[in-house]
Amino acid sequence: MPIYEYQCKDCSKVFSKLQKISADPKAVVCPGCGSSNVERLVSSFASGGNQSSSSGYGSSAPSCTGFT
Repeated sequence: MPIYEYQCKDCSKVFSKLQKISADPKAVVCPGCGSSNVERLVSSFASGGNQSSSSGYGSSAPSCTGFT
């Protein structure tokens, strides 16, 4: 089940909600003020792997250096 991030348009609170993909996003209520006037945010996702590359996007694929 994915975690979605929302922002309340009334009080500006940003919060996360664990919900099914098929769940109705219009049924989400702000935990701060109780408003249903919320917007789903586009968020980044986490992935495993090597995070040592300069771009910040690591790869878990083996390196081909040193092979003959």
